[in-house]
Amino acid sequence: MMLEIIATSLTDAIAAERSGADRLELCAALTEGGLTPSLGLVEAVVAGVNIPVHVIVRPHSRTFHYDDNDLAVMIADIRHIKRAGAAGVVVGVLTEERKVNTDALSRLLEETGEMKVTFHRAFDEIEDQLEALEVIARFPQIQRILTSGGQAPAPEAAEQLKKLVDKSKDTSVLILAGNGMNPETLSSLVSATGIEEVHFGSAVRVNRSFMYPIDGAIITAIKSELEHS
Repeated sequence: MMLEIIATSLTDAIAAERSGADRLELCAALTEGGLTPSLGLVEAVVAGVNIPVHVIVRPHSRTFHYDDNDLAVMIADIRHIKRAGAAGVVVGVLTEERKVNTDALSRLLEETGEMKVTFHRAFDEIEDQLEALEVIARFPQIQRILTSGGQAPAPEAAEQLKKLVDKSKDTSVLILAGNGMNPETLSSLVSATGIEEVHFGSAVRVNRSFMYPIDGAIITAIKSELEHS
């Protein structure tokens, strides 16, 4: 079972790794849902930990429908992130109708090279997620989709997550469950859905807030729960 933790600083990253995280998602501006971090931070975290670092590429929080200027910035960011040695990037692009924007996605994926790719929670704005999974699975560069199964927190969307997990078995895409989970409910969610990867953000911080540091004891408890689930 893979445990991914959101980091916003080198201190976060080191604490998460020491406490048992298997992978990091590196973000800035989490009060806006997570934006592309600075190149300096990317370089510091990649050099400072031994676990994979996946970097979000999101230029602003206004929309997941990006114009050509936005895409040019995202392409440049992906190139910088790749040169910095990150293991992966986290992206998501939609049309104005909130469907997967395959043209924009293709342009971004041309730059990812050997990096792993996660399609992020823009996926949760899509009405027909099963259809969207089929579309995303056509891109061999994409290994996983981060989702709560829709707009609701993951524990409230177990039925939808199970549908996505079941459908993903016919593809090379994994479902990475995130949003609204905690150590107490994690085991039952894993059992109900069959998810193999989980993603935690504010739930592993003091006061469950991104304004506070990571609480390593919570990560350790989650890791223990996953090992016994």
